[in-house]
Amino acid sequence: MYTERTSRLAGAVIWTGDGTGRVLPDGCMDLLWNDGRLLVAGPDTRAYVAGGLPSTWAGVRFYPGTAPAFLGVPAHELRDRRVELADLWPTPEVRRLRSRVEKAPDPATALEEIALERAAPPDPVLHALVTALEAGRPVAGTADELGLGARQLHRRSLAAFGYGPKTLARILRLRRALALAGAGVPFAETAVRSGFADQAHLARDVKELAGVPLGRLLAVG
Repeated sequence: MYTERTSRLAGAVIWTGDGTGRVLPDGCMDLLWNDGRLLVAGPDTRAYVAGGLPSTWAGVRFYPGTAPAFLGVPAHELRDRRVELADLWPTPEVRRLRSRVEKAPDPATALEEIALERAAPPDPVLHALVTALEAGRPVAGTADELGLGARQLHRRSLAAFGYGPKTLARILRLRRALALAGAGVPFAETAVRSGFADQAHLARDVKELAGVPLGRLLAVG
């Protein structure tokens, strides 16, 4: 069973689950706890389908673009990957944090406290970029408003999100569409309101990013 709550860390979400199911791209990165291990989920460009038997998982899902400053690693190095935190941080430090989470009454809250202690202040430019793209603003116009050239925007996006701004915009557009379709909005209207050319365009993006047709995705959800 999956549950989540708003974190005390700005824009983040704290969640628990059994580690099964289909995880869709969302522009985010996660700090994870499972069976005595601390891991990091990098930014996904396609659905991640968890395998294996159900087990207890807890995580902090960082607001898009904020996890790299916490981790000290550019997001593109972790794109479409799940890695041990010990591969990124010194082993003694990870061992200490692992012991801390193991002893905590609630691993999810312990992860949140670690994130709160180490998180850097959000970059206002990156936050403005995410806000604009979430609202469906065009990439080029947003870059102009932020005073960023195309190359500079792409370079900063790779480090912060793991991919370029057009991929981020595409992923956020999919999230808008899923929210509308999940609320019962007809697929054709969902496509128009989300910024797709038409329903066929929406269907292609869902299949490519989520791995299954929209109707099946909503039925499973």
